[in-house]
Amino acid sequence: MGTAELSCVSLAALLADARVRVTAVVTQPDKPKGRDLELQPSAVKVLALKSNLPVFQPARARDELFLAELRPLNPDLIVVAAYGQILPQTLLELPRYGCLNVHTSLLPKYRGAAPIQWAIANGDAETGVTIMKMDAGLDTGDILSQRRTPVAPEDNAATLHDRLARMGAELLVETIPAYVRGQIQPQPQPREGSTYAPKIKKEDGHIDWGQPANLIWHRFRAFTPWPGAFTHWNAGAKPLLLKIGRAEVAERTGPAGEILQADKEGIIVACGQNALRITELQREGGRFLNARDFLAGNPLRPGEKLG
Repeated sequence: MGTAELSCVSLAALLADARVRVTAVVTQPDKPKGRDLELQPSAVKVLALKSNLPVFQPARARDELFLAELRPLNPDLIVVAAYGQILPQTLLELPRYGCLNVHTSLLPKYRGAAPIQWAIANGDAETGVTIMKMDAGLDTGDILSQRRTPVAPEDNAATLHDRLARMGAELLVETIPAYVRGQIQPQPQPREGSTYAPKIKKEDGHIDWGQPANLIWHRFRAFTPWPGAFTHWNAGAKPLLLKIGRAEVAERTGPAGEILQADKEGIIVACGQNALRITELQREGGRFLNARDFLAGNPLRPGEKLG
């Protein structure tokens, strides 16, 4: 059961493992996308159809018609990765060995929808993946296995997503055989250290220049590629949205949000502590440009404020 790109890596790993037989795939219904709002299948559905697997797309995982269709398959195990719905108890109890979830954090930290982004946004030095036996709670089930990875300074949400997707798939195919043989005993999650990682909203990308530069830099990486880190330049009658493409912390001080320097080396903006040097940015309706090319057509000047 999965919907997002992350799910495809786990599905592909299961399909490639001779010890596993995938009998069906469950994913979210096709959704309208693009200017024409044409219905588009999930990435998992595309892979499943290429692999000649039956695909179920219930609007709700608790629908009785869906459950009635699933029961005759008599699954030994259900694997869930970025599916996008809470599973009902009736579904959790259907397979002989329960439902296993591939979760991209070191549970109990970052339960919820966006563990990858919040690990970066909060400046964590490491994160990882957890294979969990699901229960009726939100990512509260017993832990079967975990694997850790450092969060590198060059990581953003996209690069860390791809690495954790691979790690989760590898750990999944290592864990299933040992778990089914009874060689892994599920362990309750620690009571201490649980945190919640809420779904990312577009407004999360809006830069608060009153925050320390290091925190803004973390959030910039966390919200790349979506929703991106953005601010506004009061260039005329209407504030112009500017999206940040590349940036780094600079040892400068000044009033929060004020442009301290604007030249080919970058646009330095003061933060609550230190400053941020922007070396690539995009104006609304334009494309990403390096600082020198951007300034040629958009004369940002020291003393002006972003907000």
